[in-house]
Amino acid sequence: MSRLFISAAHKSSGKTTVSIGLCAALSQTGKIVQPFKKGPDYIDPQWLARASSYHAAPRHCFNLDFYTMTPDEILDTIALHSADADISLIEGNKGLYDGLDLDGSNSNAALAKLTQTPVILVLDARGVTRGIAPLILGYQAFDRDINIRGVILNQLGGSRHEEKLRRVIEHYTDVQVVGAIHKDARFDIDERHLGLLPSHEDPHSEHKIDLLKQAIIDQVDIDSVIEIANHAPPLQRPLPPMPVPPATRDIRIGIIRNTAFCFYYPDDLIALELAGAELVNIDNIIDTELPEIDGLFIGGGFPETHLQALEANQPMRQAIHEAIENGLPVYAECGGLMYLARSIRWQDQKSNMVGIIPGDIVMETKPQGRGYVRLQETAGGLWSSKSDEIIAAHEFHYSRFENLDNNARFAFEVVRGTGINGKNDGYVYKNLLACYTHQRTSSKNRWTKRFVDFIRQQKTATPST
Repeated sequence: MSRLFISAAHKSSGKTTVSIGLCAALSQTGKIVQPFKKGPDYIDPQWLARASSYHAAPRHCFNLDFYTMTPDEILDTIALHSADADISLIEGNKGLYDGLDLDGSNSNAALAKLTQTPVILVLDARGVTRGIAPLILGYQAFDRDINIRGVILNQLGGSRHEEKLRRVIEHYTDVQVVGAIHKDARFDIDERHLGLLPSHEDPHSEHKIDLLKQAIIDQVDIDSVIEIANHAPPLQRPLPPMPVPPATRDIRIGIIRNTAFCFYYPDDLIALELAGAELVNIDNIIDTELPEIDGLFIGGGFPETHLQALEANQPMRQAIHEAIENGLPVYAECGGLMYLARSIRWQDQKSNMVGIIPGDIVMETKPQGRGYVRLQETAGGLWSSKSDEIIAAHEFHYSRFENLDNNARFAFEVVRGTGINGKNDGYVYKNLLACYTHQRTSSKNRWTKRFVDFIRQQKTATPST
């Protein structure tokens, strides 16, 4: 199982753009490339998936996260989705040794060690010459079990800068320089408050992927990268069986999907199907009515950047409002929660939304909730696990509520994080559950199956008309 781990010395070193270019370049060689992304992230995986599918059949990018997954689940995820690939690429988050815990158990290095994947470090070399050597040596010495096989120098100032760095690294270290990418503003991917602009929102995404691919082809030794990946040992575990969807899918779940709502983990959607759901895509910007569905899932995204279009589609807002009032089971996360509120105010614009949640959303300039969360289920939940197990998940929102009813019913008590009011998350009304938290289905939190089972129960209890 050929695989490599792309990490960096620190955040914003360019590892995402390098990873995107590598996925596209490797795909162009005819290889089937399977991308993975460490940590909770929706946007980078969209770019990686598109780049990996640039010259091949579409593939999902799957997240690997110690906080929400067990080590065995991480290994099974890699084994399962890499089984039919020629090479797998894992992109880290932040720096190689950065992580949630002091002991590094949540770090990129821990993931590289668990998966026995050789590491290529992307190093931002702006303003650095001889100092590159102690940096590399320190990263090697900090944990000898991490197999740092190569470096890609990034943001180089020119040929002379590249030559100096190559001589220094060759003289003082045993690490191979597999690439040297010169600074080029064309490679920049636009960012906004939640990170990179999603690939499907960037009108020039295909062109940028092509530029990054060509930069990798011209300035990175692809053969050396492949050779490093080929040194990854086999995963020491049996290949998990491929999940088989049920022959009959008796539940239809609408999924709001467009440029405003795009935050869905592919394994969550797969898990919904495995639980017996048929997924029906709905565009609440264009579509004016709901199709025949038994439940609705509104994921996160950027409703604040589509306020006029969302407000203008009054028939859809009314249809969703009436459906919830009539008992339709609905689950909404973050952007979906915002859409269901009375209004959203961002900058100088305020727009009406669905209005089923009696509160108003205000967008701030700084994050109001960010990072990993821990939730304890309350008695007010709709499809709780009936367990004392703490739910590990994540949140990332710049918005907050105003004027929300103090007597609101909540499904979760926030043990760590912010949620809706700092103490609670998971607003409950009739068969609606809406929260800022992004859940991820796992062995400890099979929320997808519970949601489908709840929908099935409601469908059975409601006589057909």
